[in-house]
Amino acid sequence: MGYRVLDTDDVDTTDDRSCSMRRLAEPAGLERVALNRFRAEPGEMLPLAYHYHDEQEEAFYVISGTLSVETPDGTYEIEQDGLFAIDPGSPQRAFNAETATAAVEVLAIGAPPVSGDVHAYES
Repeated sequence: MGYRVLDTDDVDTTDDRSCSMRRLAEPAGLERVALNRFRAEPGEMLPLAYHYHDEQEEAFYVISGTLSVETPDGTYEIEQDGLFAIDPGSPQRAFNAETATAAVEVLAIGAPPVSGDVHAYES
C-alpha cells in the first residue's frame, strides 16, 4: 500500500504560464494521471493555446470562481464545484474571463499522462 499527503501550496509554480500553475502529479508520486492546480486572474488563460489531445481525457474541477471554456460549439461557464469533462480530439481553451471580478481556481486532471499528443487548434 502507498499513501502520500501533499500540501499543494508547497509545490512551486511553473514559469511557462501567464497564470499560476502547480504540477502536482510528480510530487504526489502519481504516474498514471496528470494533475495540475491553476489560479487564473481575470483575463488569464490556463493552457498555452486553444488545443486538443489525441489520447488524453481531461477534466476541470472548479474550486472557486467561474471558469470559461471556449469550444467550437460555444463557450461554457463552469461555476464553483462544477466539473467540465473533455474527450480526446475535442478542442478547448480554458480561461478566466476579462470581465470576471475574482480569480478562478481549478484542479485539472488528465489521463493517461501522455506527452506529445497535444495539438494547437485553428478555429
